[in-house]
Amino acid sequence: MREIVLDTETTGFDPDTGDRIVEIGAVELMNHLPTGRTFHVYVNPERPMPQEAFEVHGLGDDFLRDKPKFAEIAADFIAFIGEEARLVIHNAGFDMKFLNAELRLCGYPVMPYSRAVDTLDIARSQFPGAQNSLDALCRRFRIDNSNRTLHGALLDSELLAEVYLALRGGRQPGLVLDSGPLGAGAGPGLQAPGAARRGPRPRPLAPRITEAEAAAHAGFVATLGEKAVWLRYGGGENL
Repeated sequence: MREIVLDTETTGFDPDTGDRIVEIGAVELMNHLPTGRTFHVYVNPERPMPQEAFEVHGLGDDFLRDKPKFAEIAADFIAFIGEEARLVIHNAGFDMKFLNAELRLCGYPVMPYSRAVDTLDIARSQFPGAQNSLDALCRRFRIDNSNRTLHGALLDSELLAEVYLALRGGRQPGLVLDSGPLGAGAGPGLQAPGAARRGPRPRPLAPRITEAEAAAHAGFVATLGEKAVWLRYGGGENL
């Protein structure tokens, strides 16, 4: 399955009032894994850049003046995303509205909103009431976004690709469940009694709890007495 993780930067919030796209960044995924193929272009918006937008992405009139207009890059963009790939976008309604406005101006068919997978909607359903901006999700999933001092379409697409895979459960390449004979009472994906067991990981997974959480857990275990099951596993400090 092919997916395109996509982001845009613009001159403002509403293409219906004359705002335009100034940058597009996109990352290709195949079966939820990055392929290394990307699309990135700066676009001359054919209008002045408002100061409020400049402060968000740092793309000014002098920088964009010699960049191609959207009509000049539209064919390459359409070729990259293809006709079938799903478009993974954070706050998809915003970007889709701008992309369709630009395509319409060039005489190209618009894209149905049903093509978009909105990671903001996914995040809100998984973390209701929490902050679900791209920066907040990077912090939640411990994704390094230290280079994101300003918004940038390609960098944001790369970060969003990591966030999207984390929201889907952090799919790992090569993860295959046992498919051998199942013993009595075993269900799909469960190992049958007596089946060969895999050994420990060559490199243990890095801890995902903070020092404060580890200390709180150790304090709790200390109240359970000498027969606490956690003591068989070193007090649980390696979880």
